[in-house]
Amino acid sequence: MKYQGSCHCGNVAFEVEGDIQEALACNCSICQRKGSLLWFVPRSELKLLSAESAASTYTFNQHVIQHRFCPTCGIHPYGEGTDPQGNVIAAINIRCLDDIDLDAISVKHFDGRSL
Repeated sequence: MKYQGSCHCGNVAFEVEGDIQEALACNCSICQRKGSLLWFVPRSELKLLSAESAASTYTFNQHVIQHRFCPTCGIHPYGEGTDPQGNVIAAINIRCLDDIDLDAISVKHFDGRSL
């Protein structure tokens, strides 16, 4: 299925294709504060509809994940990085997807704080 998504103001817009089996809620220092529900897909499945320069990047700790956010409204719609197997992935914040029933998606809790 193809989904459309964006930040709150629409300056960072994208579409992503895949099947959402579950979302991940992480309790690390940034995810807990953002309240993201993350869906991981191959980076090739994420297509930016706005210029890449529309999003700013924040990295911390080991600088492995590029947390992408809108500098205008502050919303974090996605992140980019590499999984433990070396695959380039995108972490989609499903709260930023249009027309999605969040209650219908199983949420797995991840203890990122302890890493």
